[in-house]
Amino acid sequence: MVCVLKGSFVFAADLARAIKLPLRVEFLGVRSYGQGTTSSGVVQITHDLEQPIEGEDVLLVEDIVDTGLTVAHLLELLRTRLPRTIKVCSLLHKPARSCTPVPIDYLGFTIDDRFVVGYGLDRAEAYRNLPYIGVLDEEPTKRRG
Repeated sequence: MVCVLKGSFVFAADLARAIKLPLRVEFLGVRSYGQGTTSSGVVQITHDLEQPIEGEDVLLVEDIVDTGLTVAHLLELLRTRLPRTIKVCSLLHKPARSCTPVPIDYLGFTIDDRFVVGYGLDRAEAYRNLPYIGVLDEEPTKRRG
C-alpha cells in the first residue's frame, strides 16, 4: 500500500485497517498545490519510498483525483520500479477538472468541482484534522466590527 502524502494519510489509515490481507505501508510525499486551491501542474516528490516495490502488488492510495496529472506522474514513476501490479484507490474523484485520464480501480465518491478540505485534505496545510469533508468557501466573509 503506497499512501500519497499528505492528503491521503487519514483515508489510508482507515483503509489499511479494513483490508484483511497482509500488507506493508509505504509513504510517497507529493506536492502540486502549494498555497493555492488549484494544482500547479508540476508534481514534486517530497518523500520517496523507503523499500523497493519490485515484484509487489501495489495499491496507490490518493485522497483526490482531479486533473489526473499527479496520479499519471506517480503511475509512470512507480512502473519504473517494476511492481507486479499497480491499482489506484482514491477517496474522491473530481471529473470536471480532468486533464489526463487515469484509471481509478477503487473509488469512494465522485464530487463536483468544489475545493474540499478535511479528513486529511487541506488548504495551505490547514483543515486536515476536520473529522469530515467540507467545501471551502473561497471568498471569506468580511467581519464587521
